[in-house]
Amino acid sequence: MAALRGPARRGWMRCPQPAALAAAAAMAVCAFYYLGGGGETFSSATRRLRATPSAPARAGARGLHLLLMFTKAERSPALRDKAQAALRSLLRHGRLGPADTLHLHLVTDGASRDIGLGLLRDLLRGAAFRHQVIVHNVNELTEKLFPIVEAMQKHFSAGSGTYYSDSIFFLSVAMHHIMPKEITQIIQVDLDLKYKTNIQDLFDEFDNFPEGAVIGIAREMQPVYRHAFWQYRRENPQTKVGEPPPDGLPGFNSGVLLLNLEAMRQSKLYNELLEPTMVQKLTEKYHFKGHLGDQDFFTMVGMEHPKLFHVLDCTWNRQLCTWWRDHGYSDVFDQYFQCEGEVKIYHGNCNTPIPED
Repeated sequence: MAALRGPARRGWMRCPQPAALAAAAAMAVCAFYYLGGGGETFSSATRRLRATPSAPARAGARGLHLLLMFTKAERSPALRDKAQAALRSLLRHGRLGPADTLHLHLVTDGASRDIGLGLLRDLLRGAAFRHQVIVHNVNELTEKLFPIVEAMQKHFSAGSGTYYSDSIFFLSVAMHHIMPKEITQIIQVDLDLKYKTNIQDLFDEFDNFPEGAVIGIAREMQPVYRHAFWQYRRENPQTKVGEPPPDGLPGFNSGVLLLNLEAMRQSKLYNELLEPTMVQKLTEKYHFKGHLGDQDFFTMVGMEHPKLFHVLDCTWNRQLCTWWRDHGYSDVFDQYFQCEGEVKIYHGNCNTPIPED
């Protein structure tokens, strides 16, 4: 695991004082922020965190791991606003068991780190559950990712080259190689979300994975892949590839990702699909060239091996972008975009405004 480095090494723990514990009861909140530094590795930091837990362990305690990408925030007030809105809605609805802890993994760069930690510090002050924040340096993660995903980047990245910095957009693809083995499940989410339900309910979706599934992901709700697979569809007019639900294969949207890391580590099939020769074989078969990183990889693999995926209900990633309706697909757009049921998470992709409460 990459070292978590920074210009300064500091950490602190906030827990209710002993006299206040009885009064706090299930509302007790404890936070530890690890910023790293020096030469300490993630593994040693994990051991230290385990040795100094947020609070005494209880029977049935669960660690719920949630990962957020927060980079280049110093240049983007819009990104900061989205992150604040997403986290505020998550905390408003979040209710965990008294023995559970939400571990927030923040993937960030040096310039964005203090912004992100300041934002979390303010928002988490009133959190109604135990929580812990762990910071990952994006450059350190990229160093680990690049050898694994380099070969696939040319197929699923914008432009024609393979850029070192683009590797981070494939973090979810190889997360099982990056996170320590003690972490068996993790959810990765975009920042342009609004939570309308308890985040614990999303973690409960792991219990619904069928045998063989390693990743939970919702369908893409626009005809993105109807367009991207146009050549394959023309050569195979009876195919379900790119067709709308419920019977078609519209592709996936990676705004909300449930990654069963242990299943990913154990799946011989999934790990074979990461090999450059397999990626090349599938891209040639489907005549596929994408630009959406991990989402494109999961979509292509899902066309060939759908049983690797637990398909989340559309209400867990209710995408709002309508770009493709106005760019050649108005006649079929609603077949992809419709979503029945009470929305649990709104996704304001392509900068689409999210409905107010």
